[in-house]
Amino acid sequence: LVLTRLPLDIAQRGGSYASGIDQNAERREAKQIARQYGLTLVDDWPLPLVALDCFVMAVPEGRTIEAIARQLSDDPRVAFAEPMHFYRTQGAVPSYNDPLFQAEPATKVWRLTDLHRISTGRRVSVAIIDSGIESNHPDLAGQISFDRNFVSGRPNAAEPHGTGVAGVIAARSGNAVGIVGIAPHARLMALRACWQETGSTAAICDALSLAKALYFAIESKARIINLSLSGPSDFLLSELLQVGLVHGTTIVAAYDSSASEGGFPASFPGVIAVSDDPLIAQRAGVYFAPGRNVITTQPGGRWNMVSGSSYSAAHVSGLLALVRAAQTKKDIRPQLIAGRSTGGTIDACATLSRASVSCACDCADADGLAAKPRR
Repeated sequence: LVLTRLPLDIAQRGGSYASGIDQNAERREAKQIARQYGLTLVDDWPLPLVALDCFVMAVPEGRTIEAIARQLSDDPRVAFAEPMHFYRTQGAVPSYNDPLFQAEPATKVWRLTDLHRISTGRRVSVAIIDSGIESNHPDLAGQISFDRNFVSGRPNAAEPHGTGVAGVIAARSGNAVGIVGIAPHARLMALRACWQETGSTAAICDALSLAKALYFAIESKARIINLSLSGPSDFLLSELLQVGLVHGTTIVAAYDSSASEGGFPASFPGVIAVSDDPLIAQRAGVYFAPGRNVITTQPGGRWNMVSGSSYSAAHVSGLLALVRAAQTKKDIRPQLIAGRSTGGTIDACATLSRASVSCACDCADADGLAAKPRR
């Protein structure tokens, strides 16, 4: 990815080119850069929110992408250049599928029925940036306000990971089938930026598809963005995350225990990092939420057991939707409450009750609770 500064007049017009002359001038310079470094210009995309123009350039075989990126970054016409990074969702194959586990962990651990006496997340917009979601699934029909595909060259499809994350967050309630989402009255944005690999439960995303989906979510004023994925730190994605946080969007990401500092975007300051491992969550700035043996929606109108920090993050996104809907002061950023004696284990009841100035369930004593410090 090669990023150049968007001309001020174009940025002020919302990133739209007023004429073919404007657009051609930008592309001509990009083509000059590509020719100079022996690259091929593939695509371009203006990003007025961060005052950048993004160009995708292909590197010929036999040349090192990292070295080319370093050379381009030193060019005064280029704001930043970096390889196209890839990201993987943080789900895992369940270790077993025993019928005794055919129940939602949040029903008991988070006392979901009590939470729904306070809030169901009504009208809160949650953007799920993930693989494809089955929008006509019996538990998801009518829950999705936007369904967009940002994966270039791949038609939209219903895929296991995205469909599973969506079910945890906002599966329908009271429809006599399946499960109940943490925030069943939230409104979902199904933003496909990842694609399922053949024969794998994991999904993969690239930096450009993620950036386009993030941009759409921020521009569409999503209150919460769920990123159940992990990969390397990325300049463009960091710029967009910062813009989203400044605009008051709450961003939740899955913690990757195999990556340094939990991977990116979980490691980005201000992003809420969530793990399915309570030992990991004892670290400052990391939360624990249910994420193992979770029953949720799957393509084909089915339900199945899933595990991984992807689904822990989805639980927290759903909880924050409940908080957003219950808050009397809508401009205050939601705050998660965790027990001091239990590291990063979230007390869902105390979190929601404190936000709504209501206590519909037996909350722990306030002295035993604390807001975890933001990293």
